Amino acid sequence: MNQRRPTRVAVLMGGWSAERDVSLVSGRSVAAALEERGYAVTAVDVQRDLPALLHALTPKPDVVFNALHGRGGEDGLIQGVLEYLGVPYTHSGVLASALAMNKEMTRRVLAAVGVPVPDGVTVTREQILAGHPIEPPYVVKPVDEGSSVGVRIVRPGQNQSVLEEGGWAYGERVLVERFIPGRELTVGVMGDRALAVTEIVPRSGFFDYAAKYTEGEAVHVCPAQIPQDVQEEALRLALLAHRTLGCSGVSRSDFRWDDSQAGTGGLYFLETNTQPGFTALSLLPEQAASQGIGFAELCAWIVEQARCHA
Repeated sequence: MNQRRPTRVAVLMGGWSAERDVSLVSGRSVAAALEERGYAVTAVDVQRDLPALLHALTPKPDVVFNALHGRGGEDGLIQGVLEYLGVPYTHSGVLASALAMNKEMTRRVLAAVGVPVPDGVTVTREQILAGHPIEPPYVVKPVDEGSSVGVRIVRPGQNQSVLEEGGWAYGERVLVERFIPGRELTVGVMGDRALAVTEIVPRSGFFDYAAKYTEGEAVHVCPAQIPQDVQEEALRLALLAHRTLGCSGVSRSDFRWDDSQAGTGGLYFLETNTQPGFTALSLLPEQAASQGIGFAELCAWIVEQARCHA
């Protein structure tokens, strides 16, 4: 990859979502990597204060690297601000970001092009408290959060009161999906290619927020030790999801694979992340490294893809 002349890049990080702390770590890592590559970098800790953000982006940078995660940064909101300002930015545009962040709509769109998704239904919190919406075991998820924030597993014989008053801060609409036993897989996409399949093996429980961002809580096996047909299908589905949702730059799609089923019949899509993490424990940079793409090179490539989408 040829060295570019230094370009003024503003790295947006922090935000006000449940993933603020992780975003700060991602942003600092990205800022350091871009400085290493010769870019003039300004780090911006984004608060819920639009005038302050506009001030931080004055004069306009050449590019914004969006290292925000979760609501406000991954759902089309900040993308809309940057479109209005006419500042090129990394990752996906307004529509793809909003669509991928909404798990209910993602399921509908991808199921329509043949991507297998677990049986599920969107209900209200009150409906779950009134009784099991589907037979356990099932997974309860916020409709529009990332990084497994708020995810609960309800098993047979377990009370469904996981959403009791005070224990649920993620809105009234809840996605309930059939629990898929087996193994956790994830596939990063970089532009027009799927990078690799990683199997994630949590030390205990499932791959929740703590397991994702606490060192030693999960083992990443890259490439995953799985049959060739399952690997190829996971790569295909991740790229199909990326393209169908209209993603740009990089994305990462998560899957469950029920390895008790023959062939690829046990492989199910869970979600696509349009703003994958860039921490020391993050999966997409790890997959890029397995393909010979270093962290700083990956960050620079993402900057080079920046654009306005409107």
